[in-house]
Amino acid sequence: MLIKNTLVSFDERRDLFVAKDKPSAIAFAVENWIHSAQRAIQQRGRFVVALSGGSTPKSIYQALALLQVLDWSKIWLFWSDERAVPPDHPDSNYHMAMEALRPLPIPPSQIFRMEAEADIEQNAKKYEEILHRNLDKHLFDLVMLGMGEDGHTASLFPHTAALTVEDRLVVANHVPQKDCHRMTFTFPCIEQSRHVAIYALGPSKQEILAKVLTAPIQSPYPSSRLGTPEHKALWILDSEAAGKISL
Repeated sequence: MLIKNTLVSFDERRDLFVAKDKPSAIAFAVENWIHSAQRAIQQRGRFVVALSGGSTPKSIYQALALLQVLDWSKIWLFWSDERAVPPDHPDSNYHMAMEALRPLPIPPSQIFRMEAEADIEQNAKKYEEILHRNLDKHLFDLVMLGMGEDGHTASLFPHTAALTVEDRLVVANHVPQKDCHRMTFTFPCIEQSRHVAIYALGPSKQEILAKVLTAPIQSPYPSSRLGTPEHKALWILDSEAAGKISL
């Protein structure tokens, strides 16, 4: 078993932090977010982060909104994926994040939502243009991601066309299993960024997490591809999710 509340190197592409419980995992995730921001602001004058949807990121955003440890005027917000819904829809990743982060004085000109509710293919190209126009070659200081019980991450679902895209940063991805389109970062976009954090908490992630971490890079599980030797992925887990992992 992994030692709880310890950061370990799983392999050349991935580090794991296994917390004793969900609150400890959230606390570490918040600490990691703040540390990444402070380092980026010190080194490059701003922190560029791609936010994620999901219950764990929501808890992270709610905790961040209570803190006064950062210069929020130097935070730039983007999103790693979005559903094809308006920005005020309860299923919108943008809506969820902004409801939690609303108290923070982040300049509106530094908040870039994905407009996925209409003309999603054209708007994916526009979002990619925004990235090229505003970011450097490393793109993001931190990309926040989750992992679904089918092994998907962002809106990179198993057996979908976006998995094979190598010449785009953002695409509209048709997801047949959900009968919808979603806007999503591609793997080249994620891999080019400085840091990636994947949050996987709770017993429902135990089976798929063990498969993802032991599968080859080109596996049926998109999350298996996350992390490179140049930009290692950080998996933040709790003891329930990590119950079937050993070193």
